[in-house]
Amino acid sequence: MALHVKKNDTIEVICGAHKGATGRVLKVMPQKKLVVVQGLNLAKKHVRPSRKSPQGGRISIEQPIHISNVLPVNTKTSKGGRVGYKVNKEGRKKRVFADGHEI
Repeated sequence: MALHVKKNDTIEVICGAHKGATGRVLKVMPQKKLVVVQGLNLAKKHVRPSRKSPQGGRISIEQPIHISNVLPVNTKTSKGGRVGYKVNKEGRKKRVFADGHEI
C-alpha cells in the first residue's frame, strides 16, 4: 500500500498534543497505519540495570502517531502539504505536492 510518508521524511504534525511540531520519520508501520517520529510523542519507560544500561532508571522512547495526523514538509514553503502521485516518462511513480514541487 502506498503511503504519503516514508522513512527519513521530514513531517509536520497537524493535530493532537504535538500540533505544529516537525520531526524526522524513524519508522513506518503500514499495516497499522502508524509512524514513529524522532523526538515527538515521548513516553517514559522503566528499565532494569543491564549491560546496555548499567544504571537502569527511566528512559524516554518515541511512541507511534497515526499516519493521518502527519503531513510531509514541503522544502519550498517549510510547511506540511498534501501529496499526490504522478508517473514520469520512465514510468516511475513520484510523490508530488499540490503546488507541483517533487519530494
